[in-house]
Amino acid sequence: MGMKKFRFLTSGESHGKCLNAIIEGVPAGIRIKAAIINSDLARRQQGYGRGERMKIEHDTVEIKSGIRQGKTTGAPICLEIKNNDYANWEDVMAVEKLEYPTEEALRKLEEKSFTKVRPGHADYAGSKKYNLADLRDVLERSSARKTAIEVAVGSIAKQILKEFGILGFSHVIQIGNVKLDFYPKTYTLIKEKAEQSNVMCADDLTADRMRKAIDDAAQEGDTLGGKFEVIFGNIPVGLGSYVHWDMALDGRLAQAVMSIPAVKAVEIGAGVDSASLPGSKMHDEIFVARDKSIYRNTNNAGGIEGGISNGEAIVIKGTMKPIPTMKKSLATVDLKDMSPANAHFERSDVCAVPACAIVAEARAAIIIADELLSKIGGDSLTEMKAHYGI
Repeated sequence: MGMKKFRFLTSGESHGKCLNAIIEGVPAGIRIKAAIINSDLARRQQGYGRGERMKIEHDTVEIKSGIRQGKTTGAPICLEIKNNDYANWEDVMAVEKLEYPTEEALRKLEEKSFTKVRPGHADYAGSKKYNLADLRDVLERSSARKTAIEVAVGSIAKQILKEFGILGFSHVIQIGNVKLDFYPKTYTLIKEKAEQSNVMCADDLTADRMRKAIDDAAQEGDTLGGKFEVIFGNIPVGLGSYVHWDMALDGRLAQAVMSIPAVKAVEIGAGVDSASLPGSKMHDEIFVARDKSIYRNTNNAGGIEGGISNGEAIVIKGTMKPIPTMKKSLATVDLKDMSPANAHFERSDVCAVPACAIVAEARAAIIIADELLSKIGGDSLTEMKAHYGI
């Protein structure tokens, strides 16, 4: 893979003190607002079908370094989100071993430790890989809670992209068996309608049916997955490359979205529908406008041809499986004695497809920002815009 320009690492556990990120490679002079990051964090926490944890956490970011007087300095940026729920887990998640634990602390440790593998989670594979007897040690980092800090990183990426007129959004196109068949005519309308919906669906009637499906699943103690779409527009031609397999833009975007917990499939453009389309209907015909600019009337390629952005909007679809933590207990095994058991239940959502869409939007922004920085370079916004031709 080519040299990354926008790099980051995160740390933190689901019920630990906080989630952190350190971002490297952000040029100087870019306006960054914590309020915008907090708005994106709030978007991730909203959505019909979310669980009790979202009533506890009200995620806000603290920018600890790399930004001064509202602008980046070129130094690494450090972000932190505190876990409000840590107050209830302080003994359980203590960094140091409790030397003289109270009876209450011992009770909590026993209560929060578990050895019954949850089907669909990382529990079994993680316990074997890292030789962990207490599955709490697997759950804490494999939890989707860590996506909160990734959304904060993605918000920084989106604020970089906005300097170049590159904007993106996400919306939900399926929950359970309920699919969005009617699309508003423009991306602007889709975005506006989706933002007004607590299931992020751009059609009111479909949104009603989605909420009904979520209510029915909740009554059954079950969970629902679904499908979302991420769209970024005003993309320049030339992001990504065909010269090596790991430099293809569609491949990088697919990996970024696929690695979100619970995502089981990623599509670009027409995606799986490509299998049923003849070539004459699949490929986007090319036309020349009066000003000699290139345009197309369709975008089945999803804005990427040969691993390179072609100037059309980038369109990514992701499929999220139903959340595997559910009240309806599934058969499993207790690793303590290898006996049959019912799966451990941890507080959970019924449906988190809208939240997953926000995470995918953030992940896509990170890849696009990295590709943009790799292409035009520059240590400051002024230098970047000079290279970009603005």
